[in-house]
Amino acid sequence: MQFSALPTDIVRAYQAGAPDAYDHAPEHAVSDGSGTPCRHCMKNVPKGAGMLILAYRPFDGLHPYAETGPIFLCAAPCERGGGDTLPPVLTTSPDYLIKGYSSDDRIVYGTGAVVPSKDILGHAALIFVDEKVTYVHVRSARNNCYLARIDRN
Repeated sequence: MQFSALPTDIVRAYQAGAPDAYDHAPEHAVSDGSGTPCRHCMKNVPKGAGMLILAYRPFDGLHPYAETGPIFLCAAPCERGGGDTLPPVLTTSPDYLIKGYSSDDRIVYGTGAVVPSKDILGHAALIFVDEKVTYVHVRSARNNCYLARIDRN
């Protein structure tokens, strides 16, 4: 399995002021150092560093399952995170919501669960047993904010 952060080209566009999912410029703020996970480097934005807050929809089209929500990004360019190990951003909360999606970006019912951070990889593997599942989203268990995508290798 592979954790995927937001693509660098999309992030650089937001950092340059491109409009978000609601056609608004990203808001600029300063990180307090906790609870501000960048969806690109997959680390918390450091205390005192500039960050962006914007509406993000991790789907190409509009449809009933195309959830939109707030995300944070480093305001300055950062290196894209991801890989086959649990990213730092997914170790800062005790648990996360994960759920599987089909190739047409629909939730595969029965795959959603709130799981402890340490169990994300194992539970995602169980979700991928269902052949209808193409990818998995990891979201905040408390606020439902999108954090990362998991793809099959």
